[in-house]
Amino acid sequence: MSDTKAAHEPSRGQDTPRTGPVTFLRQVMAELRKVVWPTRHQLITYFTVVMVFVIVMMTLVSLLDLGFGKLVFEIFTGGDKL
Repeated sequence: MSDTKAAHEPSRGQDTPRTGPVTFLRQVMAELRKVVWPTRHQLITYFTVVMVFVIVMMTLVSLLDLGFGKLVFEIFTGGDKL
């Protein structure tokens, strides 16, 4: 048995009223004003890093797939070459 406050508090979802759509949109706009947006230089740098990483990972996965495919083919065909 737990003696923490969280175990004894009622759920908050039932006690608080729902937020209306207009209030929700105002809150969303207020939060978006707080966001620190990246500069053009940062955006280009992040994009380049992500693209290089994705290309490297695609190459790695493709080579592993090719290697394992050839290995499985050799195992199941008994290594016979026509």
